[in-house]
Amino acid sequence: MARTAATRPSGIVSASGTEPRPDWDDLRYFLEVARTQRVSAAAQRLGVDHTTVSRRVRALEQSLGTLLFDKSRNAGFALTPEGQQLLVHAEQMETALQSACEQVAGLGQTLSGHVRIGSTEAFGTYFVTPVLSRFQREYPAIDFDVLPVPRFVSLSKREADLAITIERPQRGPYVCSKLCDYRLQLYATPGYLAQYGDVTTFADLGGRRFISYVDELSFSNELRYLEDIVPGCDVVLRSTSVIAQYQAALQGEALAILPCFMAAQDARLVPLLVNDVVVTRSFWIYCHEELRKLKRITVLWDYLRDAAQRNDALLQGTAGQLQLI
Repeated sequence: MARTAATRPSGIVSASGTEPRPDWDDLRYFLEVARTQRVSAAAQRLGVDHTTVSRRVRALEQSLGTLLFDKSRNAGFALTPEGQQLLVHAEQMETALQSACEQVAGLGQTLSGHVRIGSTEAFGTYFVTPVLSRFQREYPAIDFDVLPVPRFVSLSKREADLAITIERPQRGPYVCSKLCDYRLQLYATPGYLAQYGDVTTFADLGGRRFISYVDELSFSNELRYLEDIVPGCDVVLRSTSVIAQYQAALQGEALAILPCFMAAQDARLVPLLVNDVVVTRSFWIYCHEELRKLKRITVLWDYLRDAAQRNDALLQGTAGQLQLI
């Protein structure tokens, strides 16, 4: 599918002389290839074999009389300028169809559908997942994929419908809102304090061993806080995963700065220097403008905001239990 002047179709018109009308089903295949940039990945998401995907994409290109993808060994299927233009309209059509089906179905039954949520690792595991489990009691016909990962998810590739992250997106056709603020504090086990001594002042941190992120692999500068608080400290274990850091802290051999919504729920950890070592960060929730119009997204968005407000004490480290709505 290399894009050259020799192979680029000049345009196809039906025998009746009317403008071509692409099959909507072909557009579905186009959307998945555009989002994954791989025919094999698109086939997996669609539940078909890769030859079917290739055939449907070629059929769409022939009906439109233009190439939609440039194919390369390294980059996979990259959108051509024409493909990028079509992507905008195809996503609008997809959302409009979802919205129409949702409204029609809503006339006679409960809210239903599928939502994929991408979130930071700890928040997705210790907050979003239990909150969604309770949400499904009220809306049992909505099912979820939860992606708690130590990186940013890509909404442009439709890795998720809704994202919760620690940085506000700077560009893109998104609706975005601050979900909540949260705090991180310094934690240790009682066993650590018994073996290595109490920590009651900053001076007591001298010579201590710490757990932290792998700086050069951190997905956000918002995660680089340890060096600001304890410059030159001895970091003996680093991980890209905050859950791995949490598990390491539980072994009682080093100190770690952890999110309160995770560590405060575990009686095996004790917060230290609570008035002196305080890191505050924010979570942002966002999705595509068109998806925000879907009722299931609106209901879920509001539910997550209510859950965050209800659990402000846990997020700030002054409570030790998640309050479910």
